[in-house]
Amino acid sequence: MNRPPLLASALLALASLSAPAADGADQNPIDADRAFGYLEQLCDLGPRPSGSDAMARQQDLLRGHFGPLADDVVSQGFLAANPLGGPKVRITNLIVRFNPAAEKRLMVCAHYDTRPLPDRDPNPRARRSGRFIGANDGASGTALLMELAHHHDAFAGPLGVDLVLFDGEELVYNDRRDPYFLGSTGFAQQYKQGKHPGGEYQYAVLLDMVGDADLQLYYEVNSWRWKDTRPLVRSLWETAARLGVDEFKPRLKHLVRDDHTKLHSIGKIPACDIIDFDYPHWHTEADVPRNCSGESLAKVGWVVLEWLRLEQAKAAEPAGE
Repeated sequence: MNRPPLLASALLALASLSAPAADGADQNPIDADRAFGYLEQLCDLGPRPSGSDAMARQQDLLRGHFGPLADDVVSQGFLAANPLGGPKVRITNLIVRFNPAAEKRLMVCAHYDTRPLPDRDPNPRARRSGRFIGANDGASGTALLMELAHHHDAFAGPLGVDLVLFDGEELVYNDRRDPYFLGSTGFAQQYKQGKHPGGEYQYAVLLDMVGDADLQLYYEVNSWRWKDTRPLVRSLWETAARLGVDEFKPRLKHLVRDDHTKLHSIGKIPACDIIDFDYPHWHTEADVPRNCSGESLAKVGWVVLEWLRLEQAKAAEPAGE
């Protein structure tokens, strides 16, 4: 894969980032239609809970997608208890690696499983036996990682970049009984034990529910409260302001338990959550593509891409400058 020389491309990126964006969305390199097409493709598989046939088909689709675009795609698997009893469930994280030799790394991640049932649907029957497609809660972050992989020029620099897909985020039938975040917990444990494919993460950015057609992204309280993560939050929201992406609101609103909490508490990785928790279709049968937007995906993707360029540029600056 051809990439520009690391130092030169990173310094050029830093120069471009110092000036405000012109013409707003006209400068956005993210393909909104393609990203939304990925979201629809994932939803066409149907519900994709951990251990299901649809999850296996999704894994094949994602390996086929990322394989030609990345330097390496690593599967990280382990077994988890089945909340319904019976055989254990295979949990499989996918780690899509760029510049795998780099010791210092950045992570952009999402969960790609869907909740087994639409447990917050207004229809009691749907809560017990309905179909949860997870267009926003599951497919949106995954689709955006699929789109970001086309823009590996933003990954060029001294830092390695991993796009990580977590399985088992919500293999949950009963909130009081079943544990959340199985994939990120296993990932963080293996990272802590040195069983990770390699490298040390400087930051991790979690993308969850980023496809809402009425997008509003506030500081997540944990992400802001943790002192090691606060500079990351500032950098992302300042990047959004510079680009004119005003869907990023620089104030606190929601306290969210999500995969980033396990990366931080177990793996000691500074990790923040970009999440739109004002989504009326959360965990209902109405979480379908028509309530999501390619434009929302593109705006979030643009901010993440420009943040990656900035981090690469800063890492490439000669010592003392």
